[in-house]
Amino acid sequence: MGMLGMLAGGASAQDDAARRARLLAEIERDAALTAESTGRARLDARVMAAMAKVPRERFVPPELRAQAWDNRPLPIGHEQTISQPFIVALMTDLLAPKPGQRVLEIGTGSGYQAAVLAELVGKVYTIEIVAPLAARAAALLAELGYRNVEVRAGDGYQGWPEAAPFDGILVTAAPATVPQPLIDQLAVGGRMVIPVGREWSGQDLLVIEKQPSGVVRRAVLPVRFVPFTRSREP
Repeated sequence: MGMLGMLAGGASAQDDAARRARLLAEIERDAALTAESTGRARLDARVMAAMAKVPRERFVPPELRAQAWDNRPLPIGHEQTISQPFIVALMTDLLAPKPGQRVLEIGTGSGYQAAVLAELVGKVYTIEIVAPLAARAAALLAELGYRNVEVRAGDGYQGWPEAAPFDGILVTAAPATVPQPLIDQLAVGGRMVIPVGREWSGQDLLVIEKQPSGVVRRAVLPVRFVPFTRSREP
């Protein structure tokens, strides 16, 4: 590489670092602004470290790379999006992930949320109904060295029964109601974070905890996610 290439590469790395730092500051600002609803004025330091480490630019289409560190969702094809970084950080924080835990994600999309979770827990199982997205995410996660993520193409409504129970379940698309199979597959003491509601009538981000005495639900924040889609096969 010539001197100009080295200088350009260094400048690009510096630009990415500056954009990443700005994004992390915006996530912290948004956490403070929504603290009254979420109860999270500051997000866990482990979550913020994972947000800083995972290269979001690798999970967006090449033509959108310059926008990868913007605090907003971006299209990834097949009428799907990569979620806003603040929402990824908030949902991860609300899940309260711990080392060694087993977590199920419904809605792999680009694989970005799975990568963030993989930095924080023992094993991530993730399901994506759009087969090309599942294949792309699996290949990218493997390329980036995430050996603790297993990707499956299929209908996430039924969860992943053979790997259950899960310490945490995170859903990145909004069903009209919470799928009962997911509640069934949540371990006692486990937590689910899921957007619920129809797109045209409003959605709420819920935290669901399975306690020994029963299931407790709490609405955290109004949100807008792509609809939860089901397989058309009988």
